[in-house]
Amino acid sequence: MADRRALVCAMIGPEMLDTTGGQTPAHATEEPRGCLFALSQPPLMIFLGVIGLLLLIASVHDLFLL
Repeated sequence: MADRRALVCAMIGPEMLDTTGGQTPAHATEEPRGCLFALSQPPLMIFLGVIGLLLLIASVHDLFLL
């Protein structure tokens, strides 16, 4: 087992361990998005509104007409 672990560690080159970060990551310049970012999209809100309306109509039908 020790020989296999040494073999795996030997396969990692020094360029793979370089953490100096010569380039800035792409996401560093963008604004961070919150957890509710997807809910601010109009098509999703329209879809959820239609589904909510269908559920409301179904529940009113079940409560008052059946």
